[in-house]
Amino acid sequence: MFFATMILLICLISPAAADENIANRDSLLTDLCDQLELVWPENHTITIVCHGHSVPAGYFKTPFVDTFNAYPHLLHMALKQRFPHAVINVIVTAIGGESSDNGAARFERDVLGLRPDLITIDYALNDRGIGLEQAKTAWKKMIKMAQNENIPLMLLTPTADTRSDILNPDDPLNLHAQQIRDLAAKFNTGLVDSYAAFQAWVLQGNELDDLMSQINHPNRHGHDLVVAELLKWFPD
Repeated sequence: MFFATMILLICLISPAAADENIANRDSLLTDLCDQLELVWPENHTITIVCHGHSVPAGYFKTPFVDTFNAYPHLLHMALKQRFPHAVINVIVTAIGGESSDNGAARFERDVLGLRPDLITIDYALNDRGIGLEQAKTAWKKMIKMAQNENIPLMLLTPTADTRSDILNPDDPLNLHAQQIRDLAAKFNTGLVDSYAAFQAWVLQGNELDDLMSQINHPNRHGHDLVVAELLKWFPD
């Protein structure tokens, strides 16, 4: 049973793991980490913008917004522990219920206008409503705009939805996750594979509900999984 489970896990997550075109974890944020290591008076404010829908916005059981247990804030705290001399500003531009087409329409104003040093994008849960092609167009637009400004990007695959079959490669949420992996490879961005982390949790024999505050929003434990994946991109 153990070996069958491991084979299934490899089949589900290996496309992203095997693609050499995804940005290198050891180098993508090296310059940013160097900036975070600086001490006054040489340091300056480092701005991280978390763009997306209700999950980065902090929605737990709607309409309750638990900002301080959502991954943008948890990332902020983790980075401050590691970089105690850094001035870090984590800004959430996410809007609950929004899909990537609307996120792309306001990207220049609401995200690039903040002059970020790093951008995360997380829209796949809601992008099921607009479909793969429309979502791909919107993600590509945001990626290109950020790369034109030489801003590093982290693309996030979705967290789970209990209405989806998380282990079915043909489930729409899984297809959106794979499209994000493909975009990360095509544009050589960072990839935070939240969906693979949630799949691994289930394949280890755990209950998906233990990661969820409601059907489509993770709880603190679910957000912790996302943060763990994000932190892998900040090399020691």
